[in-house]
Amino acid sequence: MALLPIITAPDPRLKKVCTPVETVDADIRRLMDDMLETMYNAPGIGLAAPQVGVLKRVIVVDVAAEDQPRAPLCMANPELIWVSDDDATYEEGCLSLPEHYGDVVRPAAIKLRYLDRENEIREMDADGLLATCIQHEMDHLDGILFVDHMTALKRNMILRKLLKAKKADKPLASYATA
Repeated sequence: MALLPIITAPDPRLKKVCTPVETVDADIRRLMDDMLETMYNAPGIGLAAPQVGVLKRVIVVDVAAEDQPRAPLCMANPELIWVSDDDATYEEGCLSLPEHYGDVVRPAAIKLRYLDRENEIREMDADGLLATCIQHEMDHLDGILFVDHMTALKRNMILRKLLKAKKADKPLASYATA
């Protein structure tokens, strides 16, 4: 396994729509493993392939609490097949927008279909933080960032700060130790 560099906004690769995975083979499983290692190291609870420069429909998530055993989920081609009418608001952050957070409203519960690590079609129900995290990562596959769910004013303020930090080549605090 290897740590992968995480792309930070604003970067045009984060706005691209990803291509479906034809089959979950050894290369995709290696990508999933590398993404998990990168996510845990960051630390984060979710990561999408475009965040590490791979334009494939692959996400990994693990919302287990720090005092709980790890519970990683690896998904290729995830698709929502049902969303609840009820919404939930969570303060979201993103490894591609380090040190920035904001409230995002999403469906409170979802049902999704995806390919697992063994190339088997799976369906699962999720609610709470897991549902939010999966939807957040799935957005990345379509070039959508969590700030795209916010007002233009808030989104532009965050993106300007990130651009300014990039231009100054200033390391962000969350990546200053590695």
